[in-house]
Amino acid sequence: MATGWPAVLTDGDVRLRPLRRRDGKTWLALRAVNARWLEPWEASSPVPVEGPAPTFAEFVRMLSSQARQGTALPFAVDLDERLVGQLTVSSITLGSLRSASIGYWVSQHVAGRGVIPTAVALATDHCFGELGLHRVEVNIRPENAPSLRVVDKLGFRDEGLRERYLHIGGHWRDHRTFALTTEDVPDGLLARWHAARASRPAPGD
Repeated sequence: MATGWPAVLTDGDVRLRPLRRRDGKTWLALRAVNARWLEPWEASSPVPVEGPAPTFAEFVRMLSSQARQGTALPFAVDLDERLVGQLTVSSITLGSLRSASIGYWVSQHVAGRGVIPTAVALATDHCFGELGLHRVEVNIRPENAPSLRVVDKLGFRDEGLRERYLHIGGHWRDHRTFALTTEDVPDGLLARWHAARASRPAPGD
């Protein structure tokens, strides 16, 4: 089992926990309801994919295998103990780099309530603390205003544009890379997020 996994991370009414097969019915319903909200940001394959799409159980089994190998942490995002999204720490690399990427989605009905900023802060602190990583990055399409607000609220550093970085919707799309290293948040990202919310409370946190 990978260091730091399985893990349950909580802050107030937001909880990160392992994604399980029993989440299937709720997960699939959320994805269906939010299809138009999520589709513009969903990765696609640049080559034809043959055969049926994997079932939810197969999807969870694949993610769990990655977690056991130490390359990913597949979290369900709960609000008030109800599944509302997903956050995955991926591309976990040790050695001299000690880095990972964070990707996420959340149901539109809870967007703007601070769920994903809190989830990203929890996951980042877990990566820096339990996994001993040095750097965490988030890659976002320049058109994705809600996700840009997440990294802005958390104070991620804008490291510039990666041209034609990821295949989405049948095309190679530009992304902006945002990152933090441990030196940026000596007291933890969650503590900084709490301080930011306390110092300038505003609708849409």
